Amino acid sequence: MARTIGIDVGTTSVKAAIIDADGTVLDTFSEGYATLRPRDGHVEQDPRDWMRLVNAALAAFAGHDVTAIGLTSQVNTHVFTDAAGTALAPAILWQDGRAAEEAAGLDAQVSPAQKQDWWGAPMPIDASNVLSRMAWMARHRPEIWDQTRYVMLPKDYCLFHLTGAAISDPLSNIGLVGPDLAHVSGALDMVPGAADRILPLAQPCTQIGAVQSGPFRGTPLICGTMDAWAGLVGTGGARDGTMMYLSGTSEILGISSRKVVPTPGAIVFADCDGVRLHAAPTQAGGDAAAWFAGTQGLTLSDMADQVTAPRSAATPLFLPQLEGERAPLWDADLRGAFLGLSRQTDRTDLARAVYEGVAFSARMALEVLEISADVTGARIRCGGGGFRSVPWAQIRADILGKELHVLAAGEPGTLGAASMAAIGAGIHDSYAEANAALARFDRVYTPDDQAHARYNTLYELYREAIEIHADLGKRLIAANR
Repeated sequence: MARTIGIDVGTTSVKAAIIDADGTVLDTFSEGYATLRPRDGHVEQDPRDWMRLVNAALAAFAGHDVTAIGLTSQVNTHVFTDAAGTALAPAILWQDGRAAEEAAGLDAQVSPAQKQDWWGAPMPIDASNVLSRMAWMARHRPEIWDQTRYVMLPKDYCLFHLTGAAISDPLSNIGLVGPDLAHVSGALDMVPGAADRILPLAQPCTQIGAVQSGPFRGTPLICGTMDAWAGLVGTGGARDGTMMYLSGTSEILGISSRKVVPTPGAIVFADCDGVRLHAAPTQAGGDAAAWFAGTQGLTLSDMADQVTAPRSAATPLFLPQLEGERAPLWDADLRGAFLGLSRQTDRTDLARAVYEGVAFSARMALEVLEISADVTGARIRCGGGGFRSVPWAQIRADILGKELHVLAAGEPGTLGAASMAAIGAGIHDSYAEANAALARFDRVYTPDDQAHARYNTLYELYREAIEIHADLGKRLIAANR
């Protein structure tokens, strides 16, 4: 039976799985690596850790007969390399806000009409955009910029070191590629030298080469694409009108729709192989939970155990923007807060508030997508580690007012990568066919009407609190510098 490997180079770990043609997961791998925060707003990783664990995953799967391998990874994470693929500096993660000033300058140069023409949607140029990062490197680390041959995404860095091919895909290159799936020359022209340091593009399911060494030497490697797109497709996004929700380090909401209503705050991907995704990635999901659990000396499982009792009157409101926000606000200077603390507030109340705050941010992102895609629905297909927590999943259902169907495989990124490998190898003919064969859902969370009504009131307070707190948070950042 034909089998594929899906590898996801994520924000906190490398995850991989061997999946056969009927969706059975035969073996899995998961191991984490360090993220460094050397100063406020700087978030980095060592790219060598990605390859170390990709190779470890392949070694763990030695002995299996595999038809093809697919890769996906975090995006808006960039590594500056020389011609041999050697990293010249630590990788700059998507959470990193160091290029906010450069982003504001670039964004001011592009009118809403020009954005619509370039990208098919009025997307902002924010601190995580590769153009902002290039401008920052040229300005602050010219010695690195001068040596740079490629600016790579994690997936592309790993593909290069596995096959020797320097290549990327159009969907992963947010802000550089237009609706025609080609580079936007006008965008590249804004940063001198940018066009000389980008990678050529191939479609996600294209075979780009073969593994050059190790237990899977000679096995075809498929180009793949970004984790959000792979995960959204892995949970069912190939079907038009479908709503998806991925929960990992951040929350990523998505809707598949051919219709586009230009809406600030949303990302609209170009139509690729008959799939057009509208997406809204937030900045914090599991990362906010991990932060709180760490401050309390808890594991994430311990934190979930805290949230078993009904919501109390002492539960505060939590703003999860610990390191700014992406969709739909796109503001790197926002900061988090607990509001409404009282003497009666205990750790259980705080843990619940963190779960609720993340779910409120997801609701805000989803509302923007429903406008952008002109789609509303009562059911969302869900996946990712954040849905392992039963109380958190129920809180999400109650806040969103939607029925949540959770993917049995648990890791939509590896499933999406394996699906692309299966299509690239000819095992399946389309994303819809691959998803129908591979995706299984084993849990459903139904919103409680009474809880949803209460959360509607709290959600309006959440939206108002972000607006009021935004200026105070920025002034505090300035005062602390």
